[in-house]
Amino acid sequence: MGPEVVQVSFLDTLDKATDAMTVSRVFGAPIERDGLTLVPVAAVLGGGGGGTGEGPQGQGAGSGGGFGLRARPLGVLVIRGEEVTWRPTVDVNRMILGGQIFAAIALLVIRSILKARSAR
Repeated sequence: MGPEVVQVSFLDTLDKATDAMTVSRVFGAPIERDGLTLVPVAAVLGGGGGGTGEGPQGQGAGSGGGFGLRARPLGVLVIRGEEVTWRPTVDVNRMILGGQIFAAIALLVIRSILKARSAR
């Protein structure tokens, strides 16, 4: 249970992370139907970390590692003959969040205007 075990575990995690961060995660397999070819596209974000440690006077030991991956659809490339067009996906959650942020800022601005008018 020495450093060799930690190294193998870390290398396994690194291999899995490398496999996860490939172009096939960003561009999906093309779908062909009725003269159209659709290529799904996603945004992929990954990160990892690791650590090791040892207690005082060499007592105890520690190790750790991990990797996370997040993917979200961006849209699809539509290929018809020689023409390629981009069709973005609609992220409803992002639209709702944007609306909430806009509403909060608008309320703060209106409040500031009303305070300034009442101070006159």
